[in-house]
Amino acid sequence: MKVCGYNNVNSMSHPIPSSNAVENRTSPLRSYALSVLIPVYNEENTVAALLESVLSAPLPAGMGLEIVAVDDASRDSSPDILREYAERYPDTIRFYRHERNQGKGAAIRTAALQARCEFSLIQDADLEYSPSEYPKLLKPLLENRADAVYGSRFSVGSERRVLYFWHSLANKILTMACNIVADLNLTDMETCYKAFRTSLLQSIPIRSNRFGIEPEITIKLAQRQASIYETPISYHGRTYEEGKKIGWKDAFEAFYLILKYGILHDIYKDPGQEILHAFSYAPKFNRWMADTIRPHVGRRVLEIGAGMGNLTRQLFKGSMHYMATDIDRDHLDRLQNRFHGRPNLQTRICDLTNPSDFDTLTEQADTVVCLNVVEHVADDLGALQNIYRALQIRGKAIILVPQGQDIYGTMDEALGHYRRYSQAQLRDVMQRAGFEIERVIEFNRISRPGWYINGCLLKRQKISHLQLRVFDRLVWLWRKVDGWLPWPATSIIAIGVKH
Repeated sequence: MKVCGYNNVNSMSHPIPSSNAVENRTSPLRSYALSVLIPVYNEENTVAALLESVLSAPLPAGMGLEIVAVDDASRDSSPDILREYAERYPDTIRFYRHERNQGKGAAIRTAALQARCEFSLIQDADLEYSPSEYPKLLKPLLENRADAVYGSRFSVGSERRVLYFWHSLANKILTMACNIVADLNLTDMETCYKAFRTSLLQSIPIRSNRFGIEPEITIKLAQRQASIYETPISYHGRTYEEGKKIGWKDAFEAFYLILKYGILHDIYKDPGQEILHAFSYAPKFNRWMADTIRPHVGRRVLEIGAGMGNLTRQLFKGSMHYMATDIDRDHLDRLQNRFHGRPNLQTRICDLTNPSDFDTLTEQADTVVCLNVVEHVADDLGALQNIYRALQIRGKAIILVPQGQDIYGTMDEALGHYRRYSQAQLRDVMQRAGFEIERVIEFNRISRPGWYINGCLLKRQKISHLQLRVFDRLVWLWRKVDGWLPWPATSIIAIGVKH
């Protein structure tokens, strides 16, 4: 069996890891491999058979496997069975144990923090779902069409055991309520079988300790604009006499959580990423930015720091070849899914500060677009020299940075800004990198007072979604009056030419 390739001789019976377990993990995610996350509570009659089924599950050729099992303080022999299997398969199974019972959501949260493979799949230990169907769940992920895949018990073409009417009705009502709030059309929100790109799952804060994890994760995926697929699966449900644990109390809790997370936007662990995501809800503002730089954009474009694609979707249509790059694999995966089937758009990892990432990009672009990125790197001169290398002769670099160190505040800190620039500073560093400055444009004066109030006076680290939506609705007005405002702009855009 091909495994994930991590030695875990010391992980046989750990208590719940700390909340910063992901940050403490030094190993990168293993590509083309699957982490099966198994929450366990009092499943001594099924857990051994389940582990055997997972170990023998059919996987795409060459795909690695690891099992991350978390016992939620079982009172039976479940932890002993898990420990025995972890000792028998030390390179494949890792076992953690909660010191007190917290619920399925808490167990999944622990397992997700410890996942080391590119993809993760939730597998209950009760044998209601068959590991033989892993290929169906993985297919949309492997084809870069999906960020998450739900195995539906109610889609056409699946086999299922006929059980409780009221339980099924409650499930459908909860799914409908979740769909209304999340604007989705799922058929089975409460399914156990959910598969994800691990980087996406690990970046979402999971708060629910019990079965509320199902609507919580669904709504947060929708708010993250993740690409979600469904595939029919077979289902062999248990009766309550056989050990089924979910009940009416959990249904009422799920309704409460659907309302709660429909209102909140608690979708990132990193406040900086939260701010960046907020701008995906400002399409008119992004169009304003794109329209400002569009006259300078050529036909062979390299975008540095494409992020979630807020500008990519505005600019790539007019290009013959568009290369969107970022250092965040999660962002690139989302871009690939969002623009799937667009032949003129490619994505790749590219670190602006790493010269070797530009070896194959040398003189490949007639335009480099780099918006709100240079301020994030300590060595801005080195970064601009790398951009210079990527340009053809007479090619243009379009560099947008925040302006005005006097309004540097907590919002800048949350975003990871090293600095805000003056026009003189930006001109100087670009000229030292080799560019001739064709033009400097002041952009977006209207937001400067709000940025100062939020980041310097109120010390906020997030942008209110309500504020941003109101701001975006009035962009038509801001575009008309922005040039008449008497104070400096929030951002400046330099157009540099390579000679």
